[in-house]
Order: sequence, then structure tokens, then C-alpha cells
Amino acid sequence: MDLRDVGVFEHAWIWGIPLIAITVMVHVVGLGAIRALLGGAFEGGPAQRPRHLLSFASVMGLTVTLTTILHLGQALIWALAYLWLGALPGFRAAMVYSLNALTSFGHTSLALAPEWEILGALEALNGIMMFTLSGAFLFGMIQRAWPRLGE
Repeated sequence: MDLRDVGVFEHAWIWGIPLIAITVMVHVVGLGAIRALLGGAFEGGPAQRPRHLLSFASVMGLTVTLTTILHLGQALIWALAYLWLGALPGFRAAMVYSLNALTSFGHTSLALAPEWEILGALEALNGIMMFTLSGAFLFGMIQRAWPRLGE
């Protein structure tokens, strides 16, 4: 291993770690806002809970839609960083790459310049954390709201 190569990736870490912190904060605030907006549909006594599967599914559908928009916002943050750093040539490429990395989809011909490859891997790590957090959030909403027989 050539020790001179270590410094090449250092700037990716300098940008990647704060981007992860920012997107985690945005995600937590966003999930809190979604819960504040829609959590009331599931709070209170059994009389306030959705009585029918259709109303429950509607509220959960809106919850998932808002959570998806939150993930798109995070992809936008990363895409703008790629543009600002000159790691990708245009907005469309940056957004496609960002969505690809965030979801760990792995199906794009776009590639970051070699000095920014670690940044793409850090975005994938960030995506795994954000999707796990979203899954836990949705599970919590379902646990609190699942229609119960006899209520």
C-alpha cells in the first residue's frame, strides 16, 4: 500500500461525515414532523383510532409518501454536494448517482471521479442508516395504530 494514496481520500471523509450528520438531523426532524402531523390519528383512546383498514391504510400511505419525500430531500443534499465539489458533471447525473448510492441500487453507469469514490460509499452507508431509521419509524407507527378487533 502506498501511503501517499491515503491522503487522496481524506477530503472525501471531511465532506462525508458532516453530510451524514446533516442528513441524520434532517431525517430525525422530518420524521418528528411527520409524527406530529399524522401521529394524532393514532393517539388517544381506542375511539380515536382508525376503525377500518381503509382509513388505517390511507394514513400509513400518506406516512410512507412523506417519508419517501424526506429520503428524496436527503438525496438532493448529497447531489448538491457532488455538484459543488465538481464530482459529477450536472444536476441530473448528480441526482441519479445520489439516488443510486443512497438506495444501494448499484445499477447506473455513472461514476465519481476516483478521488470522490469514498464519498459515494459513505452516502451508501448513510442510506442504509436512514432506511433502517425509517423502517423503525414506520414499524412504531403501525404498532401504535394497527386496528384491533373489538375496538
